[in-house]
Amino acid sequence: MPATSLHDQFRDVAFTTAVPFSRDRTDVRYDALADNVSQLYEAGARLFIPCGNTGEYYALTDDERIDVVESHVEATGDEATIVGGAAGNVPEVTALAEAYEAVGADAVMVMHPDHTYAHESGLLEYYDRICDATDLGVVVYKRGPELTRDVLAELSEREAVVAIKFADDDVKEFSQTVDDADGDVTWLNGIAERYALSFAIEGAEGYTTGVGNFVPEVTLELYDAIRAEEWDRARDLQQLLRPLEDIREESGTENDLAAANNVPVVKHGMDLAGYEGGPVRRPLVELPDDDKARVEDQYATIDAADPY
Repeated sequence: MPATSLHDQFRDVAFTTAVPFSRDRTDVRYDALADNVSQLYEAGARLFIPCGNTGEYYALTDDERIDVVESHVEATGDEATIVGGAAGNVPEVTALAEAYEAVGADAVMVMHPDHTYAHESGLLEYYDRICDATDLGVVVYKRGPELTRDVLAELSEREAVVAIKFADDDVKEFSQTVDDADGDVTWLNGIAERYALSFAIEGAEGYTTGVGNFVPEVTLELYDAIRAEEWDRARDLQQLLRPLEDIREESGTENDLAAANNVPVVKHGMDLAGYEGGPVRRPLVELPDDDKARVEDQYATIDAADPY
């Protein structure tokens, strides 16, 4: 799909999908992954981001990443948009983008730069070279201060850059960045349902979801309510999902690092809902029993609310 025709596809809920592993964590269960993705598609999901942080990108090999993306392509229909995550130096990202294109992906999401030292002009050249090297649409993923307002504003003017995933809870900065950026780019709220309303008012035309892996109908209903400007309905749905997001943000037990619960909550929720979640790979760990019980309580609350 040409990059210039992708903007509308990103005005949607972007499902950042999880990867089911074997019990010993050595293998990706591709059949289970395909079943998960197919069920999400049947539920109404149309925009998928495999190999993101929810998909444990940094715990996968390149071969696994390519096969995961291909599984998404094969498990969905013609209306789906598949966006494979990629990170690293320019040759690494462009090699993955080429492989993703070969298996039928529509776009590549360039993960937030993990370089210890960076310069704004160097970051611009980094993204420019990636844009020049691929025919896929390019999604820029901001998750920290390294991608400044000026850098994002300039990148928005690149034709290949179809969307910017803004995963920072600074609504004021997001609003000003959208206002300063003159390019034709779709802005995604990258921090899910909790900020869906406030970011939508400030210019986000879509948002990413992790809990959508196991409650897809609810998050799609939330998106529809926001688009229809049914704000009371949207807030009710947001508040219904918020406790799950709060648990995901927690560090877990015997740990000072933020949001270690993020992916394990999603995978446990998938197991509860009849999807295949399964274990996480290191450096993540499984949820402790008390957190599992809290997820189970919240899932039961959502199910009992029958919000669709």
